Amino acid sequence: MRETIRLSTSAREQLVDITDGVRAVAARSGVRDGLVHVYAQGATAAIMIQENWDESVQADVVNLLRKLIPRGVWLHDAQDGNGDAHLKAGIVGPSETIPLVDGELGLSTWQNVFFCEFDGPRRERRVLCTVIADPAP
Repeated sequence: MRETIRLSTSAREQLVDITDGVRAVAARSGVRDGLVHVYAQGATAAIMIQENWDESVQADVVNLLRKLIPRGVWLHDAQDGNGDAHLKAGIVGPSETIPLVDGELGLSTWQNVFFCEFDGPRRERRVLCTVIADPAP
């Protein structure tokens, strides 16, 4: 089963918590045990599982990536000025796979699923959620 989560972003770089949307897709699937694959469409976006308790962690992720990969110094910037966004997305990665256990996402207490925007703001971003059931024994 596959569904698309649509969202908008409000900043050039931000982490957007999409856990509730992923959880809802998993629930609608009716699958009790299996995998949920979460994939960001777009070459300047990514998916990350990260701490959900304190927003400072998300800010720290954005700040670290800004320090490691600054704007305006990459060859691709000559094309459309977002070379850093492509590199950040490539390092973080476009997807995460989460176990589905007894109908619940197999995340720990302090983990959530985040859409990582590196080239916003964007009116629409899409995340594909694919739910795969474990084969019956």
